Amino acid sequence: MALSIFAVFMVALIFAVPIAMSMVLGALTPLFLGGAGSSIQQLIANSFSGSDSTPILAVPLFILGGVLMAEGGISKRLFSFFAYFVGNFTGGLPCAVILTCLFYGAISGSGPATTAAVGSMTIPFLVEMGYDKTWAAGMIATSGGLGVIIPPSIPFVLYSLATGVSTGALFLGGVLPGIAIGLGMMVYAVYYCRKNGEDRKKIGEKMKELKDKGLFNLFKESFWALLSPIIVLGGIYSGYVTPTEAACISVFYSLFVSLVIYKSFTVKEIIPYLAKAVKTYAPLCFVLAFAIAFGRVLALAKAPVIIEGFILNNFTTSFTVLTGIVIVFLLLGMVMDTGPAIVILAPILLPAVQALGVHPVHFGVIMVCCLSIGLATPPFGLDLFVADNGIAACSLCSAKCTCSPPRRS
Repeated sequence: MALSIFAVFMVALIFAVPIAMSMVLGALTPLFLGGAGSSIQQLIANSFSGSDSTPILAVPLFILGGVLMAEGGISKRLFSFFAYFVGNFTGGLPCAVILTCLFYGAISGSGPATTAAVGSMTIPFLVEMGYDKTWAAGMIATSGGLGVIIPPSIPFVLYSLATGVSTGALFLGGVLPGIAIGLGMMVYAVYYCRKNGEDRKKIGEKMKELKDKGLFNLFKESFWALLSPIIVLGGIYSGYVTPTEAACISVFYSLFVSLVIYKSFTVKEIIPYLAKAVKTYAPLCFVLAFAIAFGRVLALAKAPVIIEGFILNNFTTSFTVLTGIVIVFLLLGMVMDTGPAIVILAPILLPAVQALGVHPVHFGVIMVCCLSIGLATPPFGLDLFVADNGIAACSLCSAKCTCSPPRRS
């Protein structure tokens, strides 16, 4: 029965059935085959009960906070601050972009949101400075994946929801891997710029304009943006707030900074931003609800027990099983979104790897890191679509699109 459920789910995906509906079909497989443990009423009950969770509220709140920060011009101020220190070095401007993605990831918790917020501003700028458009867009799409590794991270919240592992521990576990991956990207960016060269004259002119503003003025402009992750993460790790409460704080902080400090938008403009956040979360909400129901049907079909037995009978060490799982996650990330993959697979695989001595936080970090690579890997590559759709398409223009008709808002 477990194999039949998976087979129906995969066949539906192959035939381009939306992933939420694919999980519904998989969850109803026992009913179609005359088995026990599945019904329309049970599917609806499991979907609603799975979505009725306090931790899951952190997901839409972090999405809304990221939207408000993006519209409030936070990414621009962060980039200017980092470019001031590293812009004059070889590969300095691409490194400043990666640093901005690292820092913005500590605000938004989302890979696509990080790619959109940073890319919409930096891709036109990098092309203007003489960098190859395709390379600039690809670098930012890849760097955007840091948004799901650096805490606060929406995929970590989903993993915590699916497995019961502490969200705060997962956030803390993602710090060093995120920084290490970011440093690796910066090393490659420097190598690429050394190999292909840079237009040092254009870069020098821009950096002179930035230096003329002075470090104090730049710090004053960027202070509130730099303070945001300190408030959110500091509140979590100090024990004063839960991750869900921290997500709520990030929304109010974003509103305060954008409306009062930077005055980058007005109260009247908030409604469209709320609508944008709802449009982003609504599809994910349905996917998560049905993914939880799908996972419960798999549990009733004893899929976790079957997979645990298979892994323990064929793998003897944690290293070998993690190596195999990493390969699976890398391939899975190419065709499946991060959220559904975590909610479906984490509860199934975690008991098996724990039996081999793998810590649940360690496994969660590995899972999120591998699946985040899929955000910039074809054919799914959500960050690639975000970087290309309306951003890289108009990167020959200045920050404000001058194409007729406009190709990017």
